[in-house]
Order: sequence, then structure tokens, then C-alpha cells
Amino acid sequence: MSTWLQQRFHAWIAAPAYPWASGGVLTAGAVVELIVIPGSVTTTVGVLVSAASLVWRRSFPPIAVLTVAAGLLGFAGDVNLYLSIMASGLIGCYSLGRNRVLHPALAVAGGALGALCVNLVHINTWSRMELPVPALWEKGSLSLFAESFLLTVVVFGAVMMGDAVRSREETRTERHLAQAQLIAMERQQAAEAERAAIARELHDIVSHSVSMIAVQAESATYTTPGLTPEGREGFQQIAATARSSMAELRRLLGVLRTARGDTALTAPQPTLDHLPELVEQHRTVGGSAELRITGDRVALPAAWELSAYRITQEALTNARKHAPGARTVVEVDYGADKLLTLRIRDDGPAPGALPAPGTGPTPGPGPTTGPTGPGVGLGSGHGLTGMRERAALVGGRLSAGADPDGGFLVEAELPWGTG
Repeated sequence: MSTWLQQRFHAWIAAPAYPWASGGVLTAGAVVELIVIPGSVTTTVGVLVSAASLVWRRSFPPIAVLTVAAGLLGFAGDVNLYLSIMASGLIGCYSLGRNRVLHPALAVAGGALGALCVNLVHINTWSRMELPVPALWEKGSLSLFAESFLLTVVVFGAVMMGDAVRSREETRTERHLAQAQLIAMERQQAAEAERAAIARELHDIVSHSVSMIAVQAESATYTTPGLTPEGREGFQQIAATARSSMAELRRLLGVLRTARGDTALTAPQPTLDHLPELVEQHRTVGGSAELRITGDRVALPAAWELSAYRITQEALTNARKHAPGARTVVEVDYGADKLLTLRIRDDGPAPGALPAPGTGPTPGPGPTTGPTGPGVGLGSGHGLTGMRERAALVGGRLSAGADPDGGFLVEAELPWGTG
């Protein structure tokens, strides 16, 4: 309950209407106070100006200088200290520090000088009222300046409090900006790392196909009966182009290769036929999973097979990390409209279960050899960023969020008719 009240209080203070409401209430209180205890013209003007000027303290922070000055003037005009002057003076000093209208040292020095002037005016007033006032050089005369000392302490406390609040808010803002920049940088790094992994895997796929073209073209020059010199030359050109393409692929991959990429090229790339093994691995490390396949198995292009496998792999990894012990169902639908649909749902905690893309690794136990590929394993660590990159690679889309039936759902649609 106290937290709720605190939040409501802070929300009310931050509202645009707060300065107008508080300033208006304080001005009305000043009017009532002046009616009950009439003061001189100087006091009346000082009290009203000091209270009314607070209305603009947020839209025009330098007005706080007028607030404090008018308050000191109103106090100097009468020996009575009005409550409205106390309130408006404290708020004005706080605003000076909160908005850094002046350097805190300058604001305190100005307040101390004003307090001294008020004190001197009061000493003169006491003399005219025939009160026992010792001369400045006599013993006990320093007690006459207790008023200015007290006012200086009050000004110092209010200004420092406002400056401390400002510093704290600036620190909080800087921290939030730094966190946002860090998250953005991690997301970018995760996307770049996933794209590099995709490039390495596509290299395996393309290089195998191009190698087959080169070998078949070379063989055709010797195994094709009745081949004309022009035909043999054409086959040789095909083989040479294939070998040149292979060399270019290796050069491009060298730009994207990371420390772990040296061994990634030697592993066989997984396909949808390896999903039962992937689900079994999930069960081996303590997860509960079920694989459901609908539709007739279709041999998809290698990029589609690999992307679907990696999306399922990452979704199972996230399920193990964020919903340990939850039951996971993997659904694969080979649609008649040439659309491959993947649904990976678990019955664990759903909203906010997955971290923001790129906010950290998603390690998971399990083998890191065989169809998963060395260095890839069950915990590639790129979460939603990686899965979206995989889906976008083949012109598909991916969504992830709370399942209407409870738990968390990852759904990917990969159109393969245009592959």
C-alpha cells in the first residue's frame, strides 16, 4: 500500500498541473494569512509575489530567484514571519538547486547575503521599537545575527536538497541511456554473429552443389560419347567457372569466419529428418518434448531445411532455460499450399519468459557434434534475434509470445514454393 501511495504521489508531483495547483493554494493561503495578520505594504507585496511566482517555477525556472528575493523582502518589511513566506522561500530555494538556475555555491551565497540584509533591517527596526539592542562592538552583539545564520542554514539545506535530486535524476537517466545503448549493441552483435553463422552454413550447402557441378562437368568431357570439341570446351568452361565460384565463396567466408568457425565447416548440416534426434536430446537433458508432424514429408531446399531445424533448436533451448521442466510440443506442418509451419509451445511461464533479443546468452546442455554442428550446439545464444534472422533468410516470418492457451509459443511460417 505504501508503495502504491508513493507512486501516486510522485505521479502527482510530475503532473503538468502540479505547479499551478500548489502555487495557487499557497497564494490563497497567503491572502488568508494577510487578512488575519495584516502587514505593511512591503510585506504584503513580498508575500503575494513570492507565493504567486511559484506557479511558473517549472515552465520558467529562473522565476525562483524572484520567489526567494520577494520572500526575503516580505520578511524584512515586518518582524512577523508568515508561514506562506517560509513555504514559498523553501520551495524557491529548492527550485534553484533542482533546476541549476545558479551554481549551488552562488545560490547559497546570494541567500546568505539576503539573510544578512534582512537581519540588519530587523536590527534597525528593533532599535526604533526601543528594544534593548546592544551596539555591534559591544559584548553579546553577535547574538543579533542568529537570525541571518539560521536563514543561511535553511537556504543551504533547501538548495542542496534540490541539487541532490537533480544529480540523482541525471545519474538515473545516464544509466538508462547506457543500458539502452548496451542492449542495442548486444542485439546488433547477436544479429551479426547469427548472420555469420548462416553464411558459414550456406557456404556448406552452396559449395557442395557447386563442387558437384565442377566434378560432373569435368567427367562429362571424358564420358560423353561423340562429344564435339566445342562441347568439350563448354564443359571445361563450366568446370572452371564452378571452381572460380568456389574460390570466391571461400574468400568471402574468410571475412565472416570467427574463432569457432574453423571447425564449423566440417560438420554435416542438419535437416528436418534430424528433428526426432533433436527432440530426443531435449528429453535426455531433462526436458519433456513431443514431436507432431502433419502433412506429407517434402524434400525442401537445403536452406529451408537448415533454417527450420535451427529455429526449432533455439526454441527448445529457450524452453529449457526459461521454463525448466515444462512440457514442450513441436509441431511441423507441411502445408499443401507450399508453406512450412513450425509451432513450438511450452506450458511454462509465458509473458516475459524470453529475454530481449541479444540481451544475453541462452546456454543449454547437450551434444555439440553430429547434426547440430560443432560450436553451434543447443545453445547458440542469439534467442529471438537468431530465429527471426533464420526465418527472414528464406522469406518467412516468425512470431513469439504468450500462447492464448497458456505458456509460450514460437511460430514460424516458411514459404518454400518460391525456393
